[in-house]
Amino acid sequence: MIKKPEELCKKLGLAFNNPQLFITALTHRSASSNNNERLEFLGDSILGFVIAQKLYELFPDACEGVLSRLRASLVNQGSLADLARKHQLGDYLLLGSGELKSGGFRRDSILSDAVEAIIGALYNDQGMSACQKWIVLYLFAEKLKNLSLDNWQKDPKTQLQELMQSKKMDLPDYTLITMSGLAHEQTFKVKCTTSLIAESCIGTGNSRKKAEQSAAELMLELLNKDTK
Repeated sequence: MIKKPEELCKKLGLAFNNPQLFITALTHRSASSNNNERLEFLGDSILGFVIAQKLYELFPDACEGVLSRLRASLVNQGSLADLARKHQLGDYLLLGSGELKSGGFRRDSILSDAVEAIIGALYNDQGMSACQKWIVLYLFAEKLKNLSLDNWQKDPKTQLQELMQSKKMDLPDYTLITMSGLAHEQTFKVKCTTSLIAESCIGTGNSRKKAEQSAAELMLELLNKDTK
């Protein structure tokens, strides 16, 4: 753990009655037997239900198959890892020495599990209502706002490309910045730039393709904010 957990808790807009629950949610099994695996199991189920309920409300005319695919586009390892990176969650994780040396704080599986564990901890601390509020109004607020039946099946790179084409502008540029880690556990960082704005976005993933998708998603969010 590089930074204090209370800093992350405040940044996430949370306040725990039992702060130890939050610390446990950030503790990987490599660091302690009192780790986040059980909380992750609980949080996974809660997150799936909350997102399913919200999608049911948002898209009253969507069939079960479409709702399932919409949920899968939001609740998956890559999506949760992106949210974790957005809040620099890796800087607050408690990892064993082996995971620290191998870059576990950057790994999608560890980051996504920690997000689900935080949800599980919040449920144990304050119940379902608090979980629903935090997930819908904070954690997934931006992703839910940008979701539509027209673009759910299109990946972020395709969406960004079509946006640039609709404006008759050059296609986005993706540049590989770094590639690190062991051959079977590599981490890629890719920078995405467009001619629409001066800012660039950096995405991270365990493959170059995933890093590009992550960068494109961040760019879409940035452009969405810029047009408001």
